[in-house]
Amino acid sequence: MKKQYRNGAIGALMDEYEHAGNELINVVKGIPESDFEKVFDQYTKDEDCRSVQTIVSHVINSGYGYANYIRDRYSIPIKSPARRLFLGTEFINEMNKMLDYTCDTLEGKWKISEKEIMKIKIKSRWGPEYDIEQLLEHAIVHILRHRRQIEKFISTGKITI
Repeated sequence: MKKQYRNGAIGALMDEYEHAGNELINVVKGIPESDFEKVFDQYTKDEDCRSVQTIVSHVINSGYGYANYIRDRYSIPIKSPARRLFLGTEFINEMNKMLDYTCDTLEGKWKISEKEIMKIKIKSRWGPEYDIEQLLEHAIVHILRHRRQIEKFISTGKITI
C-alpha cells in the first residue's frame, strides 16, 4: 500500500510525528509486561524517566500538552484527558489517541504559510517561546530522545526482549 503524505510544512511535521510515535511503539511493544513498570534508573532526578511506564506516560501526556498549546492559540476547545500513568497494555492505544488528537488539532492547517507559522508564538511552561513549527519539531525530538532512552535500557541488558 502506498503511503499518503500530508501537504505543507505542518503536514510534513505531523507525518514525522506519527513516524516517531510508531518507532516508539515498535520498541515498547516488544518489552515484557513484567518489565514495563520496573524501575531501571533509580538515580535520575526526573520522576518521568525511571521506568518504561513513566517514560511512555510522560511522552503521551506531553504530546497532549503540545497539542493543547496549539489549541489554546487557535481557540480550539481542549479535550485532552487528565495526566496519568499508562499500563503496558494501554500504551499503543493511548499513544495513537494522542497522535490523533494532535492531528485533529492541526486539521485545516497543513498548508499554512511560513509567514503564518512564524507569526504564531507559543510560550512554553518550561521557558522558551516557539512558533508552531518549532513546537512540533520539539515534540518529534521529544519522542526520539525517549525512544533512545528505552533502547539504551534494552541494549545494556536491563530489559530482555
